[in-house]
Amino acid sequence: MTTNEQLVIKAIAGNEAAFIELMKMYKIDLYKTGLSFLKNEEEALEAIQEVTYRAYKSIRKIKEPAYFKTWLMRIMINYCQDQLKKKKREVLNEDYIQAQGVSESHSALEIEDVLQSLDSRSRELLTLKYLHGLKIKEIAYAMDCPEGTIKTWLHKALQEMRSKFSEEGEN
Repeated sequence: MTTNEQLVIKAIAGNEAAFIELMKMYKIDLYKTGLSFLKNEEEALEAIQEVTYRAYKSIRKIKEPAYFKTWLMRIMINYCQDQLKKKKREVLNEDYIQAQGVSESHSALEIEDVLQSLDSRSRELLTLKYLHGLKIKEIAYAMDCPEGTIKTWLHKALQEMRSKFSEEGEN
């Protein structure tokens, strides 16, 4: 059992110090996710506060301590999507693109435009996989889907991105 899992178990048991330590460990990931979805530093910081509160309230619901980060990112993504629905806009932040590394042949703006044109599930998958480095198994757990389905969706999202880049190249 890892140190993180031990901290999660302590937090589930009500140890506030363990919960605070966990939140410190993942605050950068939460910030990046919030910023990539909300595209506003102030809103991302507000999202961290709300997600911390929600996580604290529901930490006893965690089924697998090993998937704490996945569970936490799922809360953040859900919160951000709720905020975006209220604003009726969906955008990705350039930090997301920079975190993945910009291709030499495509500018950050081109990549952002293509990412914005993808459906929310595809953006969510790409965020979990490439921004947070989650494994297929962890993404499947977070999205409550079979691993094979996640692989298929991820493959289609990447294929759609490639297709859009080749369309842009022709224009």
